Amino acid sequence: MSLHSTQEMGEKARAASRLLAAAPARAKAQFLQNMARLLMDHRKDILAVNEKDLEEARKLELDKPRLDRLTLTPAIVQDMHQACLEVAAMPDPIGAMDRQWQRPNGILVGKMRVPLGVIAMIYEARPNVTVDAAILCLKAGNAVILRGGREAINSNRYLASLLQQALEEAGLPADAAQLVQSTDHAVVAELCKLDSYIDVIIPRGGEGLVRAVTEQATMPVLKHYKGVCHAYVDASADLDMALNIVFNGKVQRPGVCNALECLLVHRDAAEAFLPMVAKKLGAAGVQFRACPASLPLLGGTAAPAADEDWGMEFHDLVLAVRVVDDMDAAMAHIARYNSNHTEIIVTNSYHNAQRFVREVDASMVGVNVSTRFNDGGQLGLGAEIGISTSKLHAYGPMGVTELTTTKFVVLGEGQVRA
Repeated sequence: MSLHSTQEMGEKARAASRLLAAAPARAKAQFLQNMARLLMDHRKDILAVNEKDLEEARKLELDKPRLDRLTLTPAIVQDMHQACLEVAAMPDPIGAMDRQWQRPNGILVGKMRVPLGVIAMIYEARPNVTVDAAILCLKAGNAVILRGGREAINSNRYLASLLQQALEEAGLPADAAQLVQSTDHAVVAELCKLDSYIDVIIPRGGEGLVRAVTEQATMPVLKHYKGVCHAYVDASADLDMALNIVFNGKVQRPGVCNALECLLVHRDAAEAFLPMVAKKLGAAGVQFRACPASLPLLGGTAAPAADEDWGMEFHDLVLAVRVVDDMDAAMAHIARYNSNHTEIIVTNSYHNAQRFVREVDASMVGVNVSTRFNDGGQLGLGAEIGISTSKLHAYGPMGVTELTTTKFVVLGEGQVRA
């Protein structure tokens, strides 16, 4: 794909974004309803096309976490369908006034929600991101350029064709959702230089991809590098609750960015709790990287932790475990090794819960919940385009509102500045 071709995509996206920004809310809702219907009508074809990608991925011997992210199932297609309906039902943010105030000279000042413009989404493995990213961008009045990984090219092409069909059926420009057809890595570098057309770029994938995009991009980047998520089990914790939370965070889907990677346990709870962890998580195939205090409590699947295990995103059934003297030590560990993604505490102490929520810096901080809840769909955003740990312009899962910005609107009656 030539630079001329990517520039042409940018030009088409910019023109489409102007039309979409002015589109009525009902047209965008109709697009989303159309897409929901098409996903159900074509679900067998979607799975068949995805199987082609999986067959090729197996030949290339992709690892288990990447195969997991690549796989579409009937449940995932149903989730995409439901996401379309949920986003369709959400209030349209475009044109909403966040707040207004009047100045002493009588002018009325307000902040109005407006689209970001054109968003480029660069992602790996997960073909469901093609749908999730597009529906959020389009609901927020943005055009989107989608560039998925080569391992999912067949799935992405098919889903992108449905997106364009749904747009046209709603009377919206098909160019508002364009998929880069080339799998050449050079295309990513070309997109990163199209700041004349692209307003924001969002990389979603491994740390290498995110850093490469961030280093090359000439436009703002919304990103997170990795998900190093901790759970701290306090001395006052309900240990049965804590066990279920830790099990869910580590075992349910170990290859995702909100999976639990490190368990911190108060020394007063360690002797009772860690053998419970060893029994339940060990039976599920989890291997432990343990500090000296936790090693004798974790059984045969534990090995001494190396320095690099702290702050590691394992993407596998591996869990780092450390016994800490108190909550201050737990928070100091988190501050040193976390990635500002997701941090949780399991406690029955209101005081400790409030301190943890207030003092720990992460895009989601939770009390007595699994790390797996840091997800746009789980938090009521309908879907998410990604999780930002960069704080500007968003912090945490990015839904429809996070894909807009505000402009000042000033209303007067002939006032002039003295």
